[in-house]
Amino acid sequence: MPLSEHEQRMLDEIESALYAEDPKFASSVTKQRVGRPTARRRLVAVLGFLVGLALLVGGLMVDVEVGGLRILSFIGFLVMFAAAAFGMFGPRGPHLTDVSSTSNGGSSSRAKPSKPSLSERMEERFQRRFDQDDH
Repeated sequence: MPLSEHEQRMLDEIESALYAEDPKFASSVTKQRVGRPTARRRLVAVLGFLVGLALLVGGLMVDVEVGGLRILSFIGFLVMFAAAAFGMFGPRGPHLTDVSSTSNGGSSSRAKPSKPSLSERMEERFQRRFDQDDH
């Protein structure tokens, strides 16, 4: 289920604040970001999967066996598996480093100087929830 525009904006703000406050941690997390694969990556994965499927089915029709194993079908399965893994894992879309230019440039045109920062607002929310749990 995709994020709504509001949720995506909030996520972007959190990422910006994280990068501004702790760039070393943010860069280590950047490598593990979950997101949608790029269009090119999806296309390569789909094409690889189709080639693997063709090899799998073609291997059933052609009688080439090595040690009782239909080698062409096995190779087709491996290609399909590799294509699926390629589509699911690996480099993803935009990373935290793309957001860093807005976080290091000071305040944005929409932000007011008297407004508390995102981290301060999050700390206040956490403190309120923590206090409510104690009572």
